[in-house]
Amino acid sequence: MQFEKTELPGVLLITPKKFGDARGYFMETFRASLFEQEAGPFHFVQDNRSFSAEKGTVRGLHFQLNPKAQGKLVSCTAGALLDVAVDIRKGSPTYGQHVAVELTPENGCQLWVPPGFAHGFCTLSPDTVISYKVTDYYSPDHDRGLLWNDPEIGIDWPVVAEKAILSDKDKIQPRLAELDTNFKF
Repeated sequence: MQFEKTELPGVLLITPKKFGDARGYFMETFRASLFEQEAGPFHFVQDNRSFSAEKGTVRGLHFQLNPKAQGKLVSCTAGALLDVAVDIRKGSPTYGQHVAVELTPENGCQLWVPPGFAHGFCTLSPDTVISYKVTDYYSPDHDRGLLWNDPEIGIDWPVVAEKAILSDKDKIQPRLAELDTNFKF
C-alpha cells in the first residue's frame, strides 16, 4: 500500500497494490497496522455506501462537529467520482484550502479525510458507488455542512452549478466566511 501526503497535512491518498492475472485482480484495501503508522491511531466504527444514479450528482461538503467528528476513508467501487476535502480547522495555515482527487475502481485509490475537514464529491459517471469507513457514528445534532461551490474555496467541480444534482440541504449550506466550527489547528 502506498500512502501519499497531499497539499493538506493529514489528508492522504492511499493506493493499494493490485495483483492481477487472467482471472482478474486482488488488492488489500485496508490494513490497520499500516494505516495507524501513516495516518494515526484511528478506530473505524461504521462502513457506509452511497449510490448516485446520475452523473453530476454532488454530495457535500459535509462534516460533524466535535465531539462526534468523523474521519473518513473513502473509495469508489463503481463508476467514478471527484472526491474533495476542505480544511476547516481554525488557525490552520491551510484553512479553506482543498484537495481533489479522482477515485475509480480501476485506480483503486482511497482518500483519508481526517476529522477537521469537510468532505464532498461529484460523480463523473452514472451509477457511481462510494464506500467509506468512518471513525464515529452519524449524529444529527453534530451534522453540519459547507456550501459546495463557495467561490472562496474555489473547487473546480466537473459540473456547472445549474446542472449539479443536489439535495435541498446541500443547496443552502453556509459559505466558509459564515462557517462556525469547533475545530482548532
